[in-house]
Amino acid sequence: MSTEVRVPTLGESVSEATVATWFKKPGDKVEADEMLCELETDKVTVEVPSPAAGTMGDIVAPEGETVGVDALLATIEEGSGAKSKDEKPAKEEKSEAKPEPKDGKQTEKASGGGGGSIDVMVPTLGESVSEATVSTWFKKAGDTVEADEMLCELETDKVSVEVPSPGAGTLSEILANEGDTVQAGGKLAVLSSGSDSGVEQAKDDAPADGDQYQQPKAGGGKDVEDAPSAKKAMAEAGLSADQVTGTGKDGRIMKEDVAKAAKDGGAKAEAPAPAAPKRAPSPASDADREERVKMTRLRQTIAKRLKDSQNTAAMLTTYNEVDMTEVMALRNEYKDEFLKKHGVKLGFMSFFTKACVHALKEVPEVNAEIDGTEIVYKNFVHMGIATGTPTGLVVPVIRDADAMGFAAIEKAIAEKGAKARDGKLSMEEMQGGTFTISNGGVYGSLMSSPILNPPQSGILGMHKIQDRPMAIKGEVVIRPMMYLALSYDHRIVDGKGAVTFLVRVKEALEDPRRLLMDL
Repeated sequence: MSTEVRVPTLGESVSEATVATWFKKPGDKVEADEMLCELETDKVTVEVPSPAAGTMGDIVAPEGETVGVDALLATIEEGSGAKSKDEKPAKEEKSEAKPEPKDGKQTEKASGGGGGSIDVMVPTLGESVSEATVSTWFKKAGDTVEADEMLCELETDKVSVEVPSPGAGTLSEILANEGDTVQAGGKLAVLSSGSDSGVEQAKDDAPADGDQYQQPKAGGGKDVEDAPSAKKAMAEAGLSADQVTGTGKDGRIMKEDVAKAAKDGGAKAEAPAPAAPKRAPSPASDADREERVKMTRLRQTIAKRLKDSQNTAAMLTTYNEVDMTEVMALRNEYKDEFLKKHGVKLGFMSFFTKACVHALKEVPEVNAEIDGTEIVYKNFVHMGIATGTPTGLVVPVIRDADAMGFAAIEKAIAEKGAKARDGKLSMEEMQGGTFTISNGGVYGSLMSSPILNPPQSGILGMHKIQDRPMAIKGEVVIRPMMYLALSYDHRIVDGKGAVTFLVRVKEALEDPRRLLMDL
């Protein structure tokens, strides 16, 4: 009896993902809920747990393949792993006697001995996706490649798709260069088998007990493929696989390893010395020194969504400033005791979250959204906290923030922030927000106008705390001040409501006791 492993729900607007990493191979023993593989979407990384205990059966979707929601990934067989391992050679012999149609050219090449060529085609990109952009070639014309070795990476507006080599041989011609747009089913390159068919045959005869997974990395002919996200990160950082130490299974390079290598200066160590500047550069030489890089599909999608937000909503921003003296004094007084009791630091975000929840109760239209010709008022607050990560800005959502205390809010922010930086946020954790807070002050921003996160109708922008001279009761005193900005959808939020909201946030922060008194 076998149990099917299927693609979990990826989110409302995400219908497909790429299989990034398999942590198990056929024949391995697995426990219930043990992580089997990792899927990547254009927003998050999703781990797939085992639905039952048993032995890893067939892997239906290999690494680099694009899969839809509820698609079959693998099977889990009952019993010990020894039986599956014993059966695997028989399976391989059967596949050699009756090969799959897609490998027909490879089989003809191996048996004929005279060599030939294999077309590298664009794989299926998904139901609603008909074209992609060639983002990165991992090989160049003339390179020797192994069967299933990653040749290039394609980008759509939803996911990144890696194209494996359909066989072993030499990459003789690249037909679609980096930056070119290709159609589903189009030709990417030509692979010449030549006299290298023996290499492929040797790979087919490899033992089925998983020995090939245990060979160490060595040069360009390694047997363990690195994570797709890691290859992309290495290409962007200008690093080679030799400069990165892999911490994944069997030395596999993961995305976090690339980030660490880049931080340690791996790229700098291998970077060529800059050319000496010319004495009198001409206009033509300025163009030579420019670098023109095509936007990734993901960045194009982000740009489109941000512009759509501006085009759809009647967005307007109102400003105010808040004296942070009382909040800073309260935080300094209780931060040590707070950390000791709750195990988390007391930051400013919990104060701003509580202040916004307080203001949203008085001005509920800022917490509402438009659905066609109806206004949907939310009788709860799911607070989005904009968080910067190495791959871009994400907005994890703290659900029912209106029912949480300071400690619970700080713990949720810390947990979501850590998962965001590690790329472990699920789609559910980034959906359903009713209002958003964006803290540009951590980067030194003094004033900005945040863009709405549709379909929400309001977003609060926090900024840098700066000592400024203020007139207090007829005297000039130095106070820690922060500019606040509220961007709102003027279609349902009037100017009076927006200003009232911002004033209530200001009042709550300048006198935190008002939060306790619900004033």
